[in-house]
Amino acid sequence: MQTGISPRLALAGVFLPLALLLGCSRPAPQPEPVRAVKVITVGASGMQSRYEFAGEVRPRIEARLGFRVGGKITQRQAEIGQHVQAGALLAQLDPQDFRLATDAARAQVAAAVTNRELAAADYQRYVTLKEQNFISGAELERRETTLKAAQAQLDQVQAQLASQGNQARYTNLVADVSGVVTAVEAEPGQVVSAGTTVVRVAVDGPRDVMFAVPEDKLAGVHAGTAVDVHLWASNTALTGRVREVAASADPVTRTYPVKVSLEGQTQPPLGATVTVMPQGFSHAGAQVIKIPTSALRQEGQGSAVWVLDKATMTVRLQPVQVATADGNEAVISAGLLPGMVIVAAGVHVLAPGQKVTVWQERTSALPPVATEQPAAAMGAAPAATLSAR
Repeated sequence: MQTGISPRLALAGVFLPLALLLGCSRPAPQPEPVRAVKVITVGASGMQSRYEFAGEVRPRIEARLGFRVGGKITQRQAEIGQHVQAGALLAQLDPQDFRLATDAARAQVAAAVTNRELAAADYQRYVTLKEQNFISGAELERRETTLKAAQAQLDQVQAQLASQGNQARYTNLVADVSGVVTAVEAEPGQVVSAGTTVVRVAVDGPRDVMFAVPEDKLAGVHAGTAVDVHLWASNTALTGRVREVAASADPVTRTYPVKVSLEGQTQPPLGATVTVMPQGFSHAGAQVIKIPTSALRQEGQGSAVWVLDKATMTVRLQPVQVATADGNEAVISAGLLPGMVIVAAGVHVLAPGQKVTVWQERTSALPPVATEQPAAAMGAAPAATLSAR
């Protein structure tokens, strides 16, 4: 009986682990593909755009009108958008209490008049007695003092009556100037105190354009700066000059309000939206380096572009500083020089040192299709048809 191991089984025991090892090994890495990219050559070109700010047309003077006395509003004649003339009735308070106070003051005047007349008659009687030496001079002086006191009391109550009459008239809110009602801040039935704004009126006359500038642009705006104004609705172009620059920033937006005067021109409607372009901010024609925004890549806290090395056809990352935008292009202030070749598209799929090729637009190899036949050919076909018949 044979007990030895078969040669076939021995070979299988040797090659089986080797096959397992070869099957578990990692495949060789594929070579990185050479990507085709669009490139541009960096060069200096002129700026095209200008700084533009959104603005609004506002009245030069807007009066906030309110009652000079407190009370309950019974009627309101003013409506938003209504044009009112000076002296027009805008709103009314309940005048009943003021009428009663006026009647009381009038009664006090009547009583004071009676007292003065009585004191005057008494004084004349004592004058006659003094002329007859029936009384002393001191007694006559006392009567004269009583007459003066009665006259002073009459003057006082007459002044109070006049003041009370004014208070009664103050229950009617009257427009001091002609203009357009821009806001109504109180309604009938509401109790208001003296001085509370009830109606706002935009005074007729010159109008301003209000816009805001950030702190870094404030140095370019000052009183007298020429400004181009374009109406958004009609695209009408106007010119103006800066009339006022705020001394402090707005607490919410942290921008500085600026007022532009439009005197001597067709006044645009109140509240119209306009585009303001200060001429002091114009950089049109200035030579700068501009690149497409598609060429920018965000790296950390800044921007960068891929620069092509023509000798090795590889790309490297170049940090740049973006100053501003000019239309759809970015203005570069540092990091690039004229003559550099950068990648203009596909920046998100590249890596440092990667080989690339310059993408070229494919052109069709087919000949263009003729849209019109030659005159000879057009005339030959009918002739052949006729001969065949």
